Amino acid sequence: MSTETVAPAARKLAPPRVSLLTVLERGALGMALVVLVVFFATNSTSGDAFTSAANIRNILGNQSVTGLIALAMVIPLLCGYFDLSVAAIAGLANVTSAALISTHGAPVWVGILGGIAIAVAAGCVNGILVAGLKLNGFIVTLGTYTLVGGLIQLYTKGQSIFSGIPASFREWGSQEWIGLPRPFILFMVVGLLVWYGLSHTPFGRQLESIGSSERAARLVGIRVDRSVFLAFLASGAIAGVAGALMTSRTGGADPTAGPGYLFPALTAVFLGATTIRPGHYNVWGTVLGVFFAAIAISGLSLLGADTWITPTFNGAALVVAVAISTVAARRREVRAESALRAQMSSRDEPDGGAAVAPPGAGSPVDRP
Repeated sequence: MSTETVAPAARKLAPPRVSLLTVLERGALGMALVVLVVFFATNSTSGDAFTSAANIRNILGNQSVTGLIALAMVIPLLCGYFDLSVAAIAGLANVTSAALISTHGAPVWVGILGGIAIAVAAGCVNGILVAGLKLNGFIVTLGTYTLVGGLIQLYTKGQSIFSGIPASFREWGSQEWIGLPRPFILFMVVGLLVWYGLSHTPFGRQLESIGSSERAARLVGIRVDRSVFLAFLASGAIAGVAGALMTSRTGGADPTAGPGYLFPALTAVFLGATTIRPGHYNVWGTVLGVFFAAIAISGLSLLGADTWITPTFNGAALVVAVAISTVAARRREVRAESALRAQMSSRDEPDGGAAVAPPGAGSPVDRP
């Protein structure tokens, strides 16, 4: 086979080069996070307090519940469905765990499993309504969010549950392993499991196919309804873990605490969709989003910002993240359409734009 024949085919098979713009797009949030850390660490007003071990432990430990709730949101979002009820379900698991341990005298492990079980049941209800009855996921989970919040208020009568929680369970959430807060390690372990499940298993690839085109996923034989149902089930399970962690971190249950995690978690998820895999909900982007918001709020507070900074920052970051994700998605669509048109026009040329090996020469053949 001649060199002239092989070279064009080899060039066609070569992997596409990654542009500097693509690298910057994928790493922008990480670079912004580094800039924030350097700024607050070197600032004369915030530097000492920001770099203190206590502040670092607080940031890592306090964001673990937010991070778990954000991870729970990522799973149904990957297949194209919002789950706005995750924060409320975490609050439900929190109250259930605390009530079982405090009011009913159950062992700690029973309280934890009970909280996770009721969260899985709530996720099951969402899955049946969305995947089984084909109801709008956004509306259903918004309704579940409101309904669960009301049921929590009904059961607790608006009162917190803090008595009767064993000291060992309360202290677990504030202790460390290998110099790191235990809640942070739990968050990282769950993050690894979710990342592996979404990125390296057939189930995760099916969810991404459904998110890209549900109709196409059905045509290739993916059991869409089953996968969507399991996504809501998994989301509920992780929300249950977040609720159990809330019980340990606070030493009880506050009936208003769970729903308050909704917008910080949404902010982290949409910030995460702007990095690593821009335009795609992903685990490690979400983790970066959690700590980007936490570090920014912590640093601004140390600089003297009032309490309004937290909701203001979360709201602004959410709007900006959605805007960036939308613009990036549109750019990718335009580039994909341009590449497809260029490919089709090159095939319409008599020689395909390159030397073609004669039949039987054994050269690779481009497939559509």
